[in-house]
Amino acid sequence: MTTGPVDASAVLEARGITKVFPGARALDDVSMVVRAGVVHALVGENGAGKSTLIKVLTGVYPPDGGHLLHHQQEVSFANPRAAQDAGISTIYQEVNLVPQQNAARNIYLGREPRTRLGLIDFGRMHRDATAVLQGLSIDVDVRAPIGSLGLGAQQMVSVARAVSLSAGVVIMDEPTSSLEAREVETLFRLIERLRSAGTAIIYVSHRLEELYRICEDVTVLRDGRVVRSGRLAELPRTQLVAAMLGRELLDEKARQHEAPGQDVAAAPPTLSAQGLSRRSVLQDVDVDVRAGEVVGLGGLLGAGRSETVKAILGGQPIDHGTVQIEGKRIRTGSPAAAIRAGIALLPEDRKLEGILPHLSVRDNIVLAALPGLSRAGVVSDQAVDAVVDRFIKALNIKAFGPGQKVGTLSGGNQQKVLLARWLCLHPKVLMLDEPTRGIDVGAKAEVRRLIDELAEGGLAVLLVSSDTEELVEGSHRIVVLREGAVVTELRGDQVTEKALVHAIAGAPHEQPAAAGE
Repeated sequence: MTTGPVDASAVLEARGITKVFPGARALDDVSMVVRAGVVHALVGENGAGKSTLIKVLTGVYPPDGGHLLHHQQEVSFANPRAAQDAGISTIYQEVNLVPQQNAARNIYLGREPRTRLGLIDFGRMHRDATAVLQGLSIDVDVRAPIGSLGLGAQQMVSVARAVSLSAGVVIMDEPTSSLEAREVETLFRLIERLRSAGTAIIYVSHRLEELYRICEDVTVLRDGRVVRSGRLAELPRTQLVAAMLGRELLDEKARQHEAPGQDVAAAPPTLSAQGLSRRSVLQDVDVDVRAGEVVGLGGLLGAGRSETVKAILGGQPIDHGTVQIEGKRIRTGSPAAAIRAGIALLPEDRKLEGILPHLSVRDNIVLAALPGLSRAGVVSDQAVDAVVDRFIKALNIKAFGPGQKVGTLSGGNQQKVLLARWLCLHPKVLMLDEPTRGIDVGAKAEVRRLIDELAEGGLAVLLVSSDTEELVEGSHRIVVLREGAVVTELRGDQVTEKALVHAIAGAPHEQPAAAGE
């Protein structure tokens, strides 16, 4: 039996939820109360535990500890269908509909109305679907294949499906990430209808403006734990961002990273990216970096940091914009052209986008450099060994030998192997996306020292990091992004953690109003 005070308005409640995976505690004593007719913001940076909590609430994962209560009764959902039958519906960031089927079929998928003979009653299904959509003021042809509709219309059909389930709790996971402004307004009107009808809504978003506009309650997760909860109107934006990032808004502290010399500041940029744009992703992003300079990219998850560096490398398609290296324009949308021009990217997810875990340290280091180490198509083992030995020593890569599989190394040493791979190509610009994420304190210090040494050696460095301390101490300038656009640039004495948090939060002196006021 569970104990504790009962909130009569609580529709869904998590009490002391714990979820452990091999080697990681994803949720640690997490509690949250979701109330009828209230939009509850669930926020946190990447890896905070939001997705895991949603999966526990919806029956994807069983909790390893704690209790779930639904209408004050303890429950245990064996699978997502059981949670759905209990009235808990989820609308995911990526539309999870069947594109070949029409809107009506998607709304009633798996629970189609039947005739007395057990056949699908298409006429009734179309009528019921039309009634649901009209009740929400959604103008969609229920006979049109979902794949023929725009993303906004598809998202509206997802909402209609949740409503048709008579869901008492609707979980929305980044629902506006791919919507245009007018579609966002339509979604907000739907949310207001659901709230007025008494539906409880869990709203996951990285867009602060949205949160303060439509949400009343908030739960902030960091590293699998609840760090703040309560009324969102009582939590200023800067304090919300600070809670998400794990920083305290203290007085300005002196920077430990010296500014570049005057010759560096006055030199023409090695990298100049101008007007990088992609619908719903990037909005006219400008960034430049000079040789010997470290420029930080700051912002919350989803602000456009990773998308910017990928666009520069050519891995993120753009609608328009230019990239220049030493004044020469390179072809956008082509990683090969960017690499030939001297651009290198250490990706955010080293396991998914970087290392080849089953290959050796030696093979991982020289992977990109092999064409330059061969003659007439024949690779020189002597040249490869010389390069590998040089970088193992220079970067202090700790391994039993170059033949050890890279997947068996520590996270910090895997990161240094990836650095070695790109340094083999003698790049002019090195872009680092979360270079110290997931590695221990000692390895972080080593990687930061390497970044400083590379910049001092004349490399232009673009640094993406969620760690405000890392950005402040490691960057000469910081370009701050929010919702895919540059909102400010911090220089000189402005480069402090307090200034950075305020810039990320936006409207630093604004006190948020309660939703609906």
